[in-house]
Amino acid sequence: MAPRLAFTEDNALRIAAVERAFAPSGKSLSKPGRVLVGEGRLMKLCRRSLQPKMFFLFNDIMVYGSIVVHRLWYKNQHIIPLEDIIIEDLADSLEMKNQWLLRTPKKSFYMSAASEKEKQAWICRIMECREQQLISSRKEPTTSFATTWIPDRASHICMRCADKFTVTQRRHHCRQCGFVVCNSCSKCRIVIPAISKKPVRVCTLCFNTLLCEKAKEEAGKRSSDGFDLEMPVYEASSDEDSDEREEDDMMPIRWVKSQNIYHPKNTCFAYLE
Repeated sequence: MAPRLAFTEDNALRIAAVERAFAPSGKSLSKPGRVLVGEGRLMKLCRRSLQPKMFFLFNDIMVYGSIVVHRLWYKNQHIIPLEDIIIEDLADSLEMKNQWLLRTPKKSFYMSAASEKEKQAWICRIMECREQQLISSRKEPTTSFATTWIPDRASHICMRCADKFTVTQRRHHCRQCGFVVCNSCSKCRIVIPAISKKPVRVCTLCFNTLLCEKAKEEAGKRSSDGFDLEMPVYEASSDEDSDEREEDDMMPIRWVKSQNIYHPKNTCFAYLE
């Protein structure tokens, strides 16, 4: 992808600026052959509401994080290999315009752009970079993806036992099915390798289903130690997508200008000089 840009000083400076913006907790993004293709602010549907996030598209990964001070400071850095991404184009809904679904093995979520043109440009660029990354890396595309969480506001009752949510009866999410459930219905923990190496919260139904699946996989090779499963315990809800300060206007997307990068027609973006 854009080989002549990979080793230019401008590209190195842009990547270094992204690294500084995620400092001190962010991971290093500098890598031989890596190109920053574009960046822009998009809306991401989190568990409680739509939140503005800053996205950076590289030729091999996508990086996004929460905005603290635009262009200066971001937090909660997430890095997604492009070969792990699949995109589903969606029609507008009452709550989200210009939306699409981004699915990965670890997490799947809805996103939206400021306009239909920007949405199509993002989808086109991501899929183009993904295709070229699969060719260059010779990796097989991912076929297993995480379920999409149902937003908190979508249900006022537990989607397993139907108990009503209150101030003390809090909402939680099953990491396997994405349902909004109460604490009593989601006390179980189990390792889902694609999501986390540590046990994660699942509802009772998914826990039993996953146990059965693991039992089948372990049949014939069970050791004296038995299954390595975690006993059900309590866990506080994840605050990864906690409400954050929203800004009024969405920032325009900026793409690297290169003859080797496809630019969709009728876009309204300002190119990086």
